[in-house]
Amino acid sequence: MALTNMKEMLGRAKEDRYAVGAFNILDYNSMKAVVDVAVELRSPVIIQTSVKTVVFWGYRPIIEWYRQLAADVPVPVAIHLDHCKDLEVIRNCIEHGWTSVMIDASSKPFAENLDLTQQVVAMARPKDITVEAEMGAIVGVEDDIHVKEQDAHLADPVEAVKFCSEVSLDCFAPAIGTAHGVYKGTPKVAFDLLERIARETALPLALHGGTGLSDEVFERSISLGCAKVNISTQLKYAFIDGFVRYHENNKTEYNPLKVLDAQLQELKAGIAENIKLFGSAGKA
Repeated sequence: MALTNMKEMLGRAKEDRYAVGAFNILDYNSMKAVVDVAVELRSPVIIQTSVKTVVFWGYRPIIEWYRQLAADVPVPVAIHLDHCKDLEVIRNCIEHGWTSVMIDASSKPFAENLDLTQQVVAMARPKDITVEAEMGAIVGVEDDIHVKEQDAHLADPVEAVKFCSEVSLDCFAPAIGTAHGVYKGTPKVAFDLLERIARETALPLALHGGTGLSDEVFERSISLGCAKVNISTQLKYAFIDGFVRYHENNKTEYNPLKVLDAQLQELKAGIAENIKLFGSAGKA
């Protein structure tokens, strides 16, 4: 039940109008936080890895953490490669045991995006690995992908439907006005676009740029078809703040295990809040 891909969990989420949290981990401790909270709240969950994280730690250590932490838990846990432009990295993740991958060729023309996505699907399907793809340009920085505000654009609904009809996807990420990183103002989310793409593609949609969105935006997006919500920046802040706050309150103490535990608790608190908000608690 534990080590799985995203297909069944996102299908159920879409049908029952809740979302599965996809949390970008940074190390073993942050992955443990995600799995621990999923078990405590009886929720399906997606462990998400950026390309930078994969390159920093290596394929084998990350997949071994996943197998150790998630193999015997009573909830479904997927491990997903987030926003990857490099087919060789995708190939290596597939070969090492990732259960899901995202090809991000959204900066390419339609035909090239489609061709690259079809190549990834061809690599993934024989191993029962799920695939996510993206259209449009989401503003902000995610891994090594930088999109300036003037270059951001929403997904074209006609092209999105055509794209999804020509390639077998498990999850689709259309740009709808959210942003990676920290919001500088109130995002203008194109709910009408989201609703149309969800209806006409009939696919579970991924909401990128989840950190900092209001409860109302989350709830409405999920009700319209977002079955996967990405949370990355929030974990980065909790990762650092857990260390800093503990040290500020205990300046003469240098016990690394206590600091790591403080970090773990900071991470878990935010993850638990998200899982409850997304409606996946108790859905495992």
